[in-house]
Amino acid sequence: LHMGKTMKEDLTVVAKYIKQLYPPEFNVFSIYAELYHNYFASQAKKNAESHLEDKDIYLLLSWVHNFYPKEMRKDHALAMELDKVKLGSLLPSSLSKELEKKYLDSEEVTVKTSLSRCLDKEIQRWKEDKEPEKLNGHFQSELLGIFVIQSIYSGQKRAEDISKAVGEELSRRLLKELPAFLRSYRDAFEDFKEKSKKHRYYKPILIANINNCWNFR
Repeated sequence: LHMGKTMKEDLTVVAKYIKQLYPPEFNVFSIYAELYHNYFASQAKKNAESHLEDKDIYLLLSWVHNFYPKEMRKDHALAMELDKVKLGSLLPSSLSKELEKKYLDSEEVTVKTSLSRCLDKEIQRWKEDKEPEKLNGHFQSELLGIFVIQSIYSGQKRAEDISKAVGEELSRRLLKELPAFLRSYRDAFEDFKEKSKKHRYYKPILIANINNCWNFR
């Protein structure tokens, strides 16, 4: 953030006040822009090659795909000048792809684990002597129906915020996880239906799960 802010503010000063003090053939703005970019890129590469936590990978990819090319370099005071300078990306393509794969693998596992835990909690609630919650007057499981959908949607949204391509790849992966989750949900529910007919709230629990199906569809 400090490097980005410094680069943006300094290049704005160069574009507004310093450039015109030199002959055009000196290409003063281009020289400044290239020097700042090269340093920024070297730091980004150094970070990318070190051990990064998942949140750091996400942040670095956000800079590579979003903040740097779209917000910093498209700033109204700089865009026209920077368009003349071919600065390229903050990271080499191969390194960027490697980070994207790490992020996608991690996010896929995170969502998968989250869905599994959610189902485990729901199965545990079926065993309790407790009536299901009502939403808008109807029995429904907020935990299962809403949480699962939000987990998948928020995962997709985070990936799309990095880039369209990363978002599409995660969506493709998660669309494999959802049917697997739904099969586990169905099997657990069938097991409950078969073995828990004497449960005090057997019928409300059946209704709640049937109502969940509409959300999943």
